Amino acid sequence: MTNQNKTDIGLIGLAVMGENLALNMESKGWYVSVYNRTVLGVEEGVVDRFMNSRAKGKNIEGFTDIKAFVDSIATPRKIMMMVRAGSPVDELMEQLFPLLSPGDILIDGGNSNYEDTNRRVKLAESKGFLFVGSGVSGGEEGARFGPSIMPGGNGEAYESVRHILEAIAARAMGEPCCA
Repeated sequence: MTNQNKTDIGLIGLAVMGENLALNMESKGWYVSVYNRTVLGVEEGVVDRFMNSRAKGKNIEGFTDIKAFVDSIATPRKIMMMVRAGSPVDELMEQLFPLLSPGDILIDGGNSNYEDTNRRVKLAESKGFLFVGSGVSGGEEGARFGPSIMPGGNGEAYESVRHILEAIAARAMGEPCCA
């Protein structure tokens, strides 16, 4: 992948919500990198399964190495984490920090507690990064065709990812369900 072919956004976590959000982003014109922290089984990993099925032929790049995943995204990087709320988010952030550049943005889409979001905003900022905590509601179909998105955290970070989040959000009376 050359510099001019960097993706627009990265998404980590290819369970039901993550897969569908990646497909939603791609359908709205974004070039997406995907990565999953765990493997499905010996024969075929989660990323390979997704890339060989629902993502086949789409503007989605799959990665099984976290560094290659991070390197594939245009800077400032925008990385959405769709992992279980709680310690998995903190563990993933610690894995990502050494690979990021100042100004990169992490988005937690796992419906974390607002106190965790506030703590993560401060932690990310202390390392030169930006953080948005964002609830994503609507289940599998919402994730694929338009969820309700409830972002919080760093305002500057939100303004940098707003166009992506609003593009993939559900619509009510023509307005994106993203506030």
